Order: sequence, then structure tokens, then C-alpha cells
Amino acid sequence: MIEIKDVTKSYDGIKAVDNVSVTIRENTVFGLIGTNGAGKSTMLRMVAGVLKPDAGAITIDELPVFDNMEAKNRIYFIADEPYFFANSNAIDMQKYLSSVYREFAAEDFYSYLVNFGLDKKRKINTYSKGMKKQLALICGVCSGARYLLCDETFDGLDPVMRQGIKSIFASEMERRGMTPIIASHNLRELEDICDHVGLLHRGGVLLSRDLEDMKCNIQKVQCVFKTTEDEAKAISCLDIMKNEKRGSLNVLTVRGNKAEILAVFATVNTVFFEALPLSLEEIFISETEVVGYDIKKLILG
Repeated sequence: MIEIKDVTKSYDGIKAVDNVSVTIRENTVFGLIGTNGAGKSTMLRMVAGVLKPDAGAITIDELPVFDNMEAKNRIYFIADEPYFFANSNAIDMQKYLSSVYREFAAEDFYSYLVNFGLDKKRKINTYSKGMKKQLALICGVCSGARYLLCDETFDGLDPVMRQGIKSIFASEMERRGMTPIIASHNLRELEDICDHVGLLHRGGVLLSRDLEDMKCNIQKVQCVFKTTEDEAKAISCLDIMKNEKRGSLNVLTVRGNKAEILAVFATVNTVFFEALPLSLEEIFISETEVVGYDIKKLILG
């Protein structure tokens, strides 16, 4: 488990991370969402032990991470622009990483290279951006590290490669309990892979929630009431976060589980009614508007 408690980091008097507290459980996929400049990369670098917080504490499995090789051996950090040794090839990286990570899986590494069509003898500086991202991810997965920190990992990968990487993540999580922490500005990219999502804005955490809990406790309802009395009765019985009127059509974002909401609508007359699942983006827009943020201006993608 990764515990981040009251962590702050500033650059030249500007707070990049401001009093953040988050717990990341083992064997889950944690999505760290936020626009460029929200503090995602700084947070990941502190979790990786690359940067030291100005205040607060970060522990990995109860071990302080900064200047602690035992803790760092449990972490593999993939930066937005992965670093490789000058003039190195994949074989060179494998030899180096095997000397650093005790459980580096060299056989799996070369198998993944073949599956992804990466030439192990070709100089990495001649790879495309997407190929470098693929190699960085393969290195991270094969490192044997328990926690894989990914900064904009899927940026630059085509849809087929993204799906391939997600499949590898799922396999490694099942096989050895790997925990990916993925920072991104794209909610849609993470929706089908994350178990828990945290939203960073201006260095602070707006929300940190289990995705399944959010999806189960917020519903989108489209309906046309038969009478204004039916509309008033239903609205008085629902915890409505948002109500958009489009002519006679009501588009309601309602807090509560689906069964409770269906029970309310069973007591009123409607001309038309349907309950729809919300996307991750719609959930975050609804949740953040409630606390006073116009998240539509913050979320990209």
C-alpha cells in the first residue's frame, strides 16, 4: 500500500502539490487525473523517491520512500518521456535493469519484444515515440516491481498497442499482484481500466473515490412526466445533483443506487423514462460541480 500524507512540494514559491493525502491500495489500478500543470508528474516523482516533499510523508508498504533502496526496489517509474542510455539498445537496458531489480524477468522481456515487434539490437534513439513508450512499459512490467508508476503512459500509443498494454497489466495483476498507478489528463482513456480515481487540480485533490462506487451511486435519468404534479412528486423524493430541461424532457443526474431511483419513478406517471449509465467524465463533472468547480474547463480529451 502507498500512503501519501499531507504532502506539499513547491518550485520557486509556487505550490505544485498542496497538502495532498491519498491512499493507494495494492492490486488495484489507480488513475490520477488532472490537466497539465495539476501536479501529477510531481506527485509521481515524489512517490518514486526522485523528489523529496517539502512537507508530509510518503510510505511504500510502511517504508519511507525517499533515500530508501528497499522501498524503491518495489517501484518502477515510467516518465512521460522515458529515459534510455545514449546509444543503447534493448539488450543493454535489460542487462542494466537486471542488475537493479532482483526479480527482473529477462525471458518475459525478450518475449514481449518479439510480440510488440521491437528489434532488440536496434538503437533505441532510432525508435519512434510510440516504440519508446512500448519499450518503457515492457521494462516496467518485467522489472518485477510491485508498483508501476506511469506518467501519461498511453500517450503516443495506437489503439491496438494500448489494448495490448492493458491486457498485460491485467495479466500481471492477476499473476503477481502488480499495482499500476496511471497519471493522465484523459478520463476516457482510463475509464475501462481503473478501479480507483483521484482528481488533482492546482496541486490539490478534489476527489478520490472507487470508480465502481461512483458508478453505482450516481444515475442519469431521462424522462417526460405526464403532469407537473408527477414531476414535483418525483423531484421531491430524489437527491438531484443536476436537472436539465430540454422542452418537456428532463435529464436528471441523481445520487443514489438504481433500485432506489426506479422505486421512486414507480410511484409517478411518465410518458417516457429510461435510466442510463454515466461515463467517468460525466460522473466527475457532476461531482465537482457540486463542490463548486466547473470541471468542464479542467478536463481535456
